[in-house]
Amino acid sequence: MKHRALSLGLACLTALAAAPLASAPAQAQSLRAPAGAARPPSAVQAPALAPAGAPKADGSQARAADYIVAVVNSEPITNSEVRQRAERAAQQMASQGVHVPAQQVLAREVLERLILERVQVQLARESGIKVDDWAVSQAEQSVARQNEVSVDEMYRRLAADGIGRERFREDLRNQLLALRVRERDVEARVRVSEADIDQYLREQQQGGTPAGLELNLGHIYVQVPENATPVQSAEREKRAQQIMAQLQAGADFAALARQYSDAPEGERGGELGLRPADRYPDLFVSATQNAAVGGLVGPVRSPAGFHILKVLDKSRAGPGATVVQNHARHILLRVQPGTTEQQVAERLEELRSRVLAGRADFAELAREVSQDGSSKQGGDLGWASPGRYVPEFEEVLDSLSPGEISHPVVSRFGVHLIQLLDRRQARLSPREQREMVRGAVREKKLDEAYAQWIQEARARAYVELREPPQW
Repeated sequence: MKHRALSLGLACLTALAAAPLASAPAQAQSLRAPAGAARPPSAVQAPALAPAGAPKADGSQARAADYIVAVVNSEPITNSEVRQRAERAAQQMASQGVHVPAQQVLAREVLERLILERVQVQLARESGIKVDDWAVSQAEQSVARQNEVSVDEMYRRLAADGIGRERFREDLRNQLLALRVRERDVEARVRVSEADIDQYLREQQQGGTPAGLELNLGHIYVQVPENATPVQSAEREKRAQQIMAQLQAGADFAALARQYSDAPEGERGGELGLRPADRYPDLFVSATQNAAVGGLVGPVRSPAGFHILKVLDKSRAGPGATVVQNHARHILLRVQPGTTEQQVAERLEELRSRVLAGRADFAELAREVSQDGSSKQGGDLGWASPGRYVPEFEEVLDSLSPGEISHPVVSRFGVHLIQLLDRRQARLSPREQREMVRGAVREKKLDEAYAQWIQEARARAYVELREPPQW
């Protein structure tokens, strides 16, 4: 049986940056996220590494000499780092029959991503943010699950591509560090008021967004850097046009999204998921309004870059729409100074064993030890529609059967034990519809806050560009 290529995109990690609703009730505030919210385009992309001197996509050998191409604060970026990532990306594109951009263009893009990655990781370390080995192992397992392979099989495939276990784990650690500092700094900037929701609804009505419309879109995003020169903008536009031409010629959308898209969902094939149209950017809704299922639209220009959209599904929903809801409870333990996530997880694993052995009651333990606002209710979070919780929590919750208790689950809030109590089909109430709108408004504000934050972070850093990268 054929297996899909191992994706090095850390979709599971970028999803960790989802935000809780600002006005969520206390018992679930630490878990909530805009339902189906897409994250802002991430500057930190998944590590795509190849051994120095490995054959290029064209079969030639990379030059052996190495030198510093940039310095971020006091940390150098070497030509070999850029070359390894660029060569790996080119090999992946070539193996899938995807157009490989000019070497200089690809090298510049890879270098900029490395710079932004360094900036974020340095900010995290300066702030005392840490990611211990247990959290890295959790991320490691999540990547394997998303690729539908065991951890051992994942590393076997990575080794075949010249990527060692320790290097990959260090890249995972850096991704988590970058995500955690973004969560800390960006989330505090975003507030959603009732007036914001009312204004959004008015704009939707004035814009003619069909009531009750649900969309599932495929998205390929070609980012245009802030303060890009006309030449850089033209290069990115040409890239987007080339991608669109390949799609129109019959190329696979998911494959091109994985290779080209600068958005986090690109590593999952670009699918954004079925959600009400009012939870998509207005630009996406208006651009696809007249497109049939399967139709392609783009490149569409936004202030952030170029977007190519594919209508994967289009249906009617509304207040009467039926969704699958979960009723769950949890125990949350936060990681305190002097402790590690692994120590907290071991404590929760011991509590889980006691409940399974009948020596303790889950609700009573939640009242005694849980550090979430839901502890007074025995950890009960009530009924929740899809997208209510942060993705790492919801991913595990969706995998449980009624009555089942998860193993410890890490999130940016701490470590959780989750028990699924029941699952049902339910119709969305007007209040739930309004909460969906709140998620859409928050998503837009997060996009803006993230873009501003990453620009400010790079501007504050000392970045010295030296000799251009070559490979």
